[in-house]
Amino acid sequence: MGTSRESGAASVGAVAPDTTAPDTTVPAPKDASTVMLVRDGDAGVEVFLLRRVAGMAFAGGMTVFPGGGVDPSDGDADVRWAGPPLSWWAERFGVDDARAKALVCAAVRETFEECGVLLAGPTVDTVVADTTGYARARRQLESRELSFADFLARENLVLRTDLLRPWANWITPVQEGRRYDTRFFVAVLPEGQLADGDTSEAAEVSWRTPAAAVDDWRERRSVLLPPTWSQLAALGRFDGVDAILAAEPEISPILPELSFVDGKPRVAFPGDEGYYDTGALPWGADQ
Repeated sequence: MGTSRESGAASVGAVAPDTTAPDTTVPAPKDASTVMLVRDGDAGVEVFLLRRVAGMAFAGGMTVFPGGGVDPSDGDADVRWAGPPLSWWAERFGVDDARAKALVCAAVRETFEECGVLLAGPTVDTVVADTTGYARARRQLESRELSFADFLARENLVLRTDLLRPWANWITPVQEGRRYDTRFFVAVLPEGQLADGDTSEAAEVSWRTPAAAVDDWRERRSVLLPPTWSQLAALGRFDGVDAILAAEPEISPILPELSFVDGKPRVAFPGDEGYYDTGALPWGADQ
């Protein structure tokens, strides 16, 4: 998001090797959340993707889902909560209640900041139909002039955590200088809301079927890092958003292993075979 903070957790499973980091340094991963927004389209399930601005310190030029790092205020947020209790989220993600709260709040906040989609409503069973009236607050959230809890309280909104589903957990390889422990969520685009690219970090945004998004990557029209590629492959197995919401994927931490084969980097992770089928480095550089 804004220049005052780190973000980009949507693509934290691996990045091109950071040769500047000392070999003996293993940074602790920072908590992060990312949300895969989905909707039913004419050709099947579609997912919202954004291509990050080239030259950014983290995942510049990569195609990712909305997301970013957990902010300290996320864990302290006193919000009206609709949906599963914190204990349920904590169990699903293997964390304590406080950390679960921070991850869920960060997921909703980051989604609103990055694409204008707000998973909140005036009551426990409603959701705002148009977020354009919150444009100024969105900018204030991005710059950290306003906390997410204060925003929700000011607008008398309830956090609709029941619109989210836990999905996966990826951790950046130990060799990387920037590391994230990211929880992936999935959510259906609320009726009436529009996902946009009105953020300083997005060069372009689009709705794509998972298959089309992978085809773009295969044809070198985009760059997908392992977590994004893997989640697109998983979403592509469903024939509608109802089936996605009904799914209960097993959530075990995935820590990709970075190594070098014939002097070229390779990231090993579960189900990685198809990721190397193109014969080129998947993050966009030629072999």
